[in-house]
Amino acid sequence: MTDPCARPNAATRYLLIGMIYLLLVTTNACAERLTPAQASRPGKSLFANEHTVALALSDAVLLGLRNNHAIRSAYFERIVQKFDLRVEKDRFTPKLVLSSRHLATRNQDDHYRQNEVTPSTTMLGEYGTQFSLSWRHHLTQANHAGRTHNDGATLSVIQPLLRGAGRDVATAPIRLAELAEQVNRLNLKATVSSTVTQIITAYRELLRAQEQLRIAREALARSRQLLDANKVMIAAGRMAEFELVQTEADVATQELAVEEASNQLDSSRLELLHLLALDLQTPVQAIERLDVTRTEFGLADALAVAQNRQPAYLVQRIAIEQAAINLTVARNERRWDLSLIGAATQARSHYPGEHGHESHHTWEGYAGLQIEIPIGDLSRRQAEMRARVNVETQDIRLSETRQLLERDVGDAVRNLGTRWRQYEIAQRARELSRRKLDIEREKLQAGRSSNFQVLSFEADLRTAESTRLNALIAYLNTQAQLDQTLGTTLESWEIALND
Repeated sequence: MTDPCARPNAATRYLLIGMIYLLLVTTNACAERLTPAQASRPGKSLFANEHTVALALSDAVLLGLRNNHAIRSAYFERIVQKFDLRVEKDRFTPKLVLSSRHLATRNQDDHYRQNEVTPSTTMLGEYGTQFSLSWRHHLTQANHAGRTHNDGATLSVIQPLLRGAGRDVATAPIRLAELAEQVNRLNLKATVSSTVTQIITAYRELLRAQEQLRIAREALARSRQLLDANKVMIAAGRMAEFELVQTEADVATQELAVEEASNQLDSSRLELLHLLALDLQTPVQAIERLDVTRTEFGLADALAVAQNRQPAYLVQRIAIEQAAINLTVARNERRWDLSLIGAATQARSHYPGEHGHESHHTWEGYAGLQIEIPIGDLSRRQAEMRARVNVETQDIRLSETRQLLERDVGDAVRNLGTRWRQYEIAQRARELSRRKLDIEREKLQAGRSSNFQVLSFEADLRTAESTRLNALIAYLNTQAQLDQTLGTTLESWEIALND
């Protein structure tokens, strides 16, 4: 039986020594990957924190649709706007008003208690006809005079013949409200599209910052490798010691670049969290792959799509219709107020008499014309003039909006092609810079190049990598901007307004 307190044999000792050595090597490697500047940071690095929230671009868009302050405010505003439309559509439904009062009165002869109920209803027809029906019930109870009550109903009809007559004028408020509802929906679409584009741009800025930090760290690692190689060459007598200063300065420069990239990463993260209305302390990391495919879009096709979907352009087209309706109403307001009128009234009274309670019935009816002619009132003409000028102004604005739309669509389509060509050039430049640096490093090892030349090519590679990254992000952002310009952002992301 083996004694647990016995000393380990040679194989066991070697195994323990090997495990300890492996642990030390792993610890040193991890320490080398963490710069002193990072060690002093509060542990929020997106590449080092195991509790980082991985966020895809689609997830960011969905979170923005649910939490973004501008979108939520727009949807709350839609509650009021839709109720405004409901109020206008209720224009031709009967309106009922119930009035009642109770009075206690006294004078030198008697004490009275009076109860009165007066319900009335009014209704407007689609041709301007006004109907009114009211009923009045009055009850008086006196200590000495006794009880008296009377009631009656009145029905009146007014049919305008000039001002306020006709379906176009009577239904104008409803048509204006429906057009305003279309404008409100387009404004909501514009708000959501703009916010989604901002979220996409902010997300890709976070991607850019992450990639820039990766580029800076890789450059720092290469600089340190070069520094180690220089030290070996100095020890071997193949390089002057003073040349080490160049490499040390480059290492310091790359450490500074890493620090700046880390700071930019935090700024980009905060901007995205702000747009998503999330806790600013949330450690998010963009995990979308920076893949890109070329998008082909003809100018004529793009312009046709924009004219059918671009919210700002469609709003201006609706403004033309609104101006035309307002002009019709303003012209009608200048007419005389000539109307057919008719009414019928029936009343019944009950009161104390010589032979008990007596009653009395009366009725009355009339029909005729009424006219109102405004003389010397320039305000009606002023309203018509304003409405006519507004029609001309809206025509001019539509022409301007169409021209701006053509310009914006042309710029967006042209920029998309330009950004793609820039990306292809930047991609080729990065590959060539990397090959150039690898060749120069081999030449340095063979003693056929200088340390200065390697550092210069290293700077070229960093510039080429940053240029390629910027060109890639610019192309992706241009795609998003083209979607917004064409008014197809929601369709591209399969977003329904659910309004």
